[in-house]
Amino acid sequence: MIQMKSCKNDKTVLHMIDTTGPGGAETVFIQLADLLRSKGYRSLVVIRGPGWVKDELERRGLHPIVLDAKGSFAAGFLIQLIRLAKQEKVELIQSHLLGSNVYAAMLGACIRRPVVATYHGMVDVNPDERFRFLKHRAMQMGISRYVAVSHSLAEQIRQKDLLDPAKTRIIYNGVDSSRYARDPECDDLRKKLGLSSQDVLVGSLGNVRPAKAYDVLIDAARIVGKARANIHFVIAGHKRPALMEKLQEQMKAKGVEAKVHFIGFVDDSARFLSQLDFFLLSSRSEGFSIATIEAMMTGLPVVVTRCGGPEEIVDHGRTGWIAEAENPQSLAEGLLQLLDHPGLAAQIATEGEMHARRTFGVEAMVNQYLRVYQALEPHSAGIQLAPGGQK
Repeated sequence: MIQMKSCKNDKTVLHMIDTTGPGGAETVFIQLADLLRSKGYRSLVVIRGPGWVKDELERRGLHPIVLDAKGSFAAGFLIQLIRLAKQEKVELIQSHLLGSNVYAAMLGACIRRPVVATYHGMVDVNPDERFRFLKHRAMQMGISRYVAVSHSLAEQIRQKDLLDPAKTRIIYNGVDSSRYARDPECDDLRKKLGLSSQDVLVGSLGNVRPAKAYDVLIDAARIVGKARANIHFVIAGHKRPALMEKLQEQMKAKGVEAKVHFIGFVDDSARFLSQLDFFLLSSRSEGFSIATIEAMMTGLPVVVTRCGGPEEIVDHGRTGWIAEAENPQSLAEGLLQLLDHPGLAAQIATEGEMHARRTFGVEAMVNQYLRVYQALEPHSAGIQLAPGGQK
């Protein structure tokens, strides 16, 4: 077993997540495990396999333990977790996403340690979830606090009987605001796409999957293109081959192949966003939307859909523009409204950036998790919050 170094008085938190690729939940998982180390905690990280998450953890000096688990329930995985938690004297368990939340609940019940379980989006809760009753029962017994990343998400998951409202706290995801700013000198993206400085770049950031509704974006791009010939849509995110094939067919049928560009995963979201003129979120479902926060912190005017989390981020007409989900016409009209009124777009960008930096910084997120932990650890009152954190 891998031994983890720690300071003498640090409390050990075991961090768990289902997935290994890039995404919003994975970014929060990494940030929390990383930043808790300066708050009187030791982070013991368990992941399911190699990939982007493992690479990012190691880059930050966190050396994860890889324990694979397959199927609806892997008894061997739970046994390994119990052994690890006892050996490493784990005092609190922090899990992310449904699968890890269930295992964390069982682990917490077995070793009698508090569990904080975070949900990041409805995409992580299958409407036909197998053994939902048993999973809910296990979580009721083992989870001390549920965290949902928005009020909307908490209500949706409550309706699926996969959390206990009395034990639930809302903690918005946080972003390291120091990374995000406009960079007028950077034009790699335009060069890569063969575009000029006169072309307007509207960007989206998120892996290609059904919840992101890029089919709706393509239909909206056709509408916008009829009014503005110099608009290009650029989507950054991992591509799913089967879904990309359908999207390519749709782009060809709509005649927007030269205007909509799927560029694949980018490992520097700040650099990507800094080269855009507008940000567009076309999703049909979002638990929160870290990409929207990043775009606002960059100083971009944002157009988002009414799909859950974004309504708790954006104040329509002041810090961003909200369009109806699954409605290409509404999405196109929102973007055209900002394109046709540059003064409004500039005002929204300024107000949005100030709001995002003030409300959704990563320190605010970590401080809120700390308050949850402290409430579960009556002897941890001496741990200091970051400046601006409430005690």
